[in-house]
Formats: sequence, C-alpha cells, structure tokens
Amino acid sequence: MTSPVAFLFDLDGTLVDSVYNHVRAWHLALRDEGIELSIWRIHRKIGMSGGLFTHQLLRELGIELQSETIQRLRARHAEHFLALAHEVVPLPGAVDLLRTLAELDLPWAIATSGRMATASANLKSLGVDPSTATVVTRDQVNYAKPDPDLFVEAAKRLGTTTQGSYVIGDSIWDMIAAARCGALGVGLLSGGYGREELERAGALRVYDDPADMLLHLDEIAPRTRD
Repeated sequence: MTSPVAFLFDLDGTLVDSVYNHVRAWHLALRDEGIELSIWRIHRKIGMSGGLFTHQLLRELGIELQSETIQRLRARHAEHFLALAHEVVPLPGAVDLLRTLAELDLPWAIATSGRMATASANLKSLGVDPSTATVVTRDQVNYAKPDPDLFVEAAKRLGTTTQGSYVIGDSIWDMIAAARCGALGVGLLSGGYGREELERAGALRVYDDPADMLLHLDEIAPRTRD
C-alpha cells in the first residue's frame, strides 16, 4: 500500500495575492527602526521564516540588532500587514482549485511560514476555516522554510507523507523545502519569482497561477475515478 498523494500549498503568493503586502509591511517595519532597505531586496526573502528573513536582511546590511529589536520588527510587520489585509484577495482559480481537489477526494493542506496572526486574514479571504481545514502555520513547527517542517507536519495531519506528494509554492524557498522532504515541487509565477528560478530550485512543473494549475491538473493529479 502506498501513502495517499497530498497537495501541500504555500499560502502567500500561491493561493492569495499577498506577497507585495508583506513586502510593504516589512519595508514599513524596517523604516520604523530607522533601517532603509530597497524593496526588491525584501521581496527576494519573502517565503522564509520571519527569523531567517530578518537575519539574512541584516547580514546584507552588515549590521547587528539586539533580539528585542528583532522581536519588535516582527511585531511591527504583523501590525502593518494586518492594516493592509483588507486588500488581500484570492489569486485567480485558487478557490476553484481547492474545491476541485476536494471533489476528486484528493487531500490538500495549507502550510505557511506566516504565523496565525497574519495568516488568519489571508485564510479568511480564501474562505478557508482553519478549524475544519488542515492548516499549519509557523507557530506550530520548530523551523519554517526553507526547512521542510511545515510540509512534513501538514502531510502527517492528512494521514500521509511528503514522499511523492506535491508542494505547491511561488518561491524558491518552497521548492528547496520540497526537495528536502522528498516531495515534488510545483511552482507558480504568481509570487514574482521567474520560471527559470523555480525550475533551478527543483520545480517539476511551473504554472502561471492556481487557475493555470487547475487547467493542467490532469498532468499531475493521480486518477481517482475511471
């Protein structure tokens, strides 16, 4: 008996159009601390855990901050993001894709590097209730992307494993995490990373957005009906 194939989704930039809201929120949080950083540099780190994100940015800047300042940065990012949360909408085809997977009896889950404080607004826009759907956030694992803990835990809650399952994400960090846990990476262009970047990071297939993935679902979905 083989384990069921699961579809393990990232959230920001994969199912909801929120990447640039996060970029803006981090930009404002850094500015609050007197740190000026080009927005494009922030975008390249979206998808990592907040801690790793912060440390990498500071390494690029060549500065050190006290742990209290880093904690304050994370808190300010969450505040700024929630102030912009009303702008977040599902990406084209996201709701239909999740519904179709459910209709085909194909298990799916959402695994996000965001904490529930920020993820809850995105889930609400998507119409996903974390009390009934399988949702794993940064609060619930030891390490976030590019470590695979989020996806491993999501697969476990679905009663399966990451081996042979799909990790669907918009960033290279999703693809690296997929490779680390034996999953097959599926990249989406809806978060701002390029096709070649995602493929170099290990993406088996790359689609424009959830709507494009749904259109080509028969390329990757196991057959559940005759």
